[in-house]
Amino acid sequence: MRILVTGSTGLIGSALIPFLRAGGHEVVRLVRAQTRPQSAEIQWDPAAGKLDASALEGFDGVVHLSGENIGEGRWTAARKQRIYDSRIKSTQLLSESLAQLRQPPKVLVCASAIGYYGDRGDELLREDSAPGSGFLADLCRNWEAACEPAARKGIRVVNLRNGVVLSGRGGALPRMVLPFRMFVGGKVGSGKQFLSWIALDDTVAVILHALSTDALQGPVTAVALNPVTNLEFTKILGRVLRRPTVFPVPAFIIRLAFGQMGEELLLASQRVEPTRLMTKGFAFRYPQLEGALRHALGK
Repeated sequence: MRILVTGSTGLIGSALIPFLRAGGHEVVRLVRAQTRPQSAEIQWDPAAGKLDASALEGFDGVVHLSGENIGEGRWTAARKQRIYDSRIKSTQLLSESLAQLRQPPKVLVCASAIGYYGDRGDELLREDSAPGSGFLADLCRNWEAACEPAARKGIRVVNLRNGVVLSGRGGALPRMVLPFRMFVGGKVGSGKQFLSWIALDDTVAVILHALSTDALQGPVTAVALNPVTNLEFTKILGRVLRRPTVFPVPAFIIRLAFGQMGEELLLASQRVEPTRLMTKGFAFRYPQLEGALRHALGK
């Protein structure tokens, strides 16, 4: 396939591109405007609404991963607006541009997140579960809705509701590991909140599966088969790192230090099942948390 990818320098994008190229696919990066574009790049400026739609002709599939990191810093009003704009505006621009093409791609795989479900305790969540409440839930709902122009054009749209992606190279895991390396690791809050995770290698494999599986459409939960509570995650991570897990972080400390970001990212509970992936024949390489952590951390 000839595939266009946005967000190519992020955690997922930087792993996805070599993975696709190793499989014989041609990959072109859609990048923010710069003075000297490189080969296999197309420029755009989503903040300014600038994208030459004619440059998008001839692709079989598009993978849209771009968006400002939600896990860095407190969510001030200005930061939440940047997070929102970086996802909604870019998705609207891309989707509307694809809908203008004479020969649009067959498929658009657009990132979303399990934040869609909000804080749901131990409720088992699937693709057809109702959305939750909160900033992330509203963001993900609008993010997915921004793909509508492409869907109306007849492009098969897949909204990947990613769980916590585990990689030693970036994302949430290195931040989680740091206190354990300093011998002060422990559960966060009550420890009862569910964490639905997925290995980075499985994430990129899910994207290829979504690109190539005609029967996949709409929301797809990209999480491993076995969500765990924060307490379970803590114990397994401590075992992998050979570190104690006896220093809990109270919920009020999380709220004090991180505000709404800590509430929705660290204390919220999402127990999610990958129903559509299971019914469409996807095989996880790392279905168990300990194996995924050992692979990610080289243990």
